[in-house]
Amino acid sequence: MDDPRARPRCPATAGIELLQEKWVLLIVHALLAGPKGFNAIGREVGGCNPTTLTQRLARLEALGLIVKTEGDGTCRACYRLTEAGAQLDGVIGAIHRWADRHLRAEHGGATTSVMTRDARA
Repeated sequence: MDDPRARPRCPATAGIELLQEKWVLLIVHALLAGPKGFNAIGREVGGCNPTTLTQRLARLEALGLIVKTEGDGTCRACYRLTEAGAQLDGVIGAIHRWADRHLRAEHGGATTSVMTRDARA
């Protein structure tokens, strides 16, 4: 019998598994605007505890999506996207366009799913 674990993984599956990890896309989204320190990332992401944020940053660094450098005086360490990490801008842009089309903001930014006319037909 064929063992699915022995087969090569589909690159899309591997990418989705990484990107679905909690906080990963929010961290990348925060860094798309430019390098940030740990606390600035934490504030922008919101709700991620420091231990988890440290783990996610280390994972993204190990995968070559971000680099950690010495801070500029405003923070001890600074994180920035590598070229590979910056290429996720297209993924986040696609999510933004999809959400803009299929979700609507209500009551201070909360999103509610809406069915488009085409989907009802």
